[in-house]
Amino acid sequence: MIETIRNAWKVEDLRKKMLFTLFIIVLFRFGATIPVPYIDTAQMKSYYAQMSGTFFGYLNLMSGGAFSQGTLFAMSISPYINASIIIQLLTVAIPALERLSKEGDEGRKKLNNYTRYLTVGIALLQGYGFYATLRSYGVIITPSALTALVFVVTLSAGTALLMWLADQINVYGIGNGISIILFAGIVSRAPATVSSMIGYVTQGYLDLELEVVKKLNPFVAIAIAVGAVLLVSLVVIVTNAERRVPVQYAKRVVGRKVYGGQSTHIPIKVNGTGVLPVIFAQSFLSIPSTIAFFFPASNPEGFWATFLKAFRFDHPIYALLYTLLIVGFSFFYISMTYNPVEIANNLKKNGGFVPGIRPGRPTSEYIARILNKITFFGSWFLVFIAILPIITTWFLPGGINISLGGTTIIILVGVALETVKQMESMMLMRHYKGFLE
Repeated sequence: MIETIRNAWKVEDLRKKMLFTLFIIVLFRFGATIPVPYIDTAQMKSYYAQMSGTFFGYLNLMSGGAFSQGTLFAMSISPYINASIIIQLLTVAIPALERLSKEGDEGRKKLNNYTRYLTVGIALLQGYGFYATLRSYGVIITPSALTALVFVVTLSAGTALLMWLADQINVYGIGNGISIILFAGIVSRAPATVSSMIGYVTQGYLDLELEVVKKLNPFVAIAIAVGAVLLVSLVVIVTNAERRVPVQYAKRVVGRKVYGGQSTHIPIKVNGTGVLPVIFAQSFLSIPSTIAFFFPASNPEGFWATFLKAFRFDHPIYALLYTLLIVGFSFFYISMTYNPVEIANNLKKNGGFVPGIRPGRPTSEYIARILNKITFFGSWFLVFIAILPIITTWFLPGGINISLGGTTIIILVGVALETVKQMESMMLMRHYKGFLE
C-alpha cells in the first residue's frame, strides 16, 4: 500500500488528485468544528455523554465526533447511506427502477439523482428529529419556529455540502468520495478513542490490589496491540478473498473467424456484503436503547427496565441477537444482489458454461449452492469481527464501550483497500508499471 502511494505521488496528474483529495478532507474536518446556531455546546457534550450505546452513538461514529459537538456536519453522510440502501432495495422490488439500473450510464445517473433527492428528504426529517430531541433536553437556546427552521436547514445543507464534496473527489480526486469522507471521519476519532481505551485499561488494572496484575499490566497493553494488528490482517485477507467459479466459452465460427474458446471465471467475494449487515443489525438493536433514553423506566427493577437492559451493548442477549441479525441480513442482502438464474441465463446466451455442469437450471443451482456456502462463511466472519469487541468489554475494567470497534475496522480496511485499487487502476491507465515491480 505504501509503495503504491509512493509510486502514485511520482505521477504529476495523480499527485494533483491526491492533493485535491487532501484539501477536501481538510474542508470536511473544518466544517466538523463549526457549531450549528442556537446550540449550547457545553450542554450538548453533557447530553451526549448519556447517549453511549444508542443510535446517536452510531451517528457520532460516522460523523467523526461532529454529532456530539452539534456542528455543521453533525449528520455526516448517514442520510446518503440510508438513501442509497433504500434505492438499492427498491431497484429489486420496482421494475421501473430495475430497468433504469440496466440502461447503462444514463440509467445510473437517474438513480443517483433519485438518491440525492431522497437524501435531502431524509436529512430534513432526521434534522427535525434531532432538533426536537435537543429541545426537549434544554440544549437548544431560545427554541422557536424560526430556530427550528434555521437548525434543520443548516444540518440538511451540511449533508448536501458533503455530498457535493464527495462528488468533487470523484471528479477531480482519486475517487470513492463518500467512502473517503467516511474514512476521514472515523480516523479523526481514532487517537481520542485509543487514548481513552488505554487510559481506562491502565487505570482499571492499576486500581486492583493484586500486585501480580500490576506487573502484568504492560503485557496486557502489548497483547491488545498485537491482537489489533492480527485482527486488521484477518480483515484484509478475508476482504480480498474470493471464490472463482470457472467458466468456459464454446468456440464459434463466424465466416473465417473463430470466436470464443477462452477460459475465464466468475469472481464471488467472500465478504460480498461489506459492512452493511453490521450497520443494519446495529441500527435495529439500537432502537430499544434509544427509546429507553427518551422514556426512562420509573422502576429500575421492573419488567421494562429488565427488558431494556438486555439491549445494552455489553449484555449476552444483545450479542446473541446481534449475531442472528448479522447472519440474516447477510443472506438477505446477497439474495437481493445476486440472481443465480440470471447469471446462468446470461452464460447460456453467450455460449458459456461451467465445466462439468449442464447449462440452464443445473448451473443456477450450482451457483446458488456456492453463494450459500460463501455467504455462510462471510456472515460468520462479520459476526466474529463484530462480536469480538463486545466480548472484550466483558473482561476490560471500567465498562469501556468498544462495541463499534468491529464496524470501524471493517470500514477502514475496506475503504483503504478500495482506494489503493483505484490508484493502481489509474496508474495502469497511464502505463505506469512501477507498482507491479
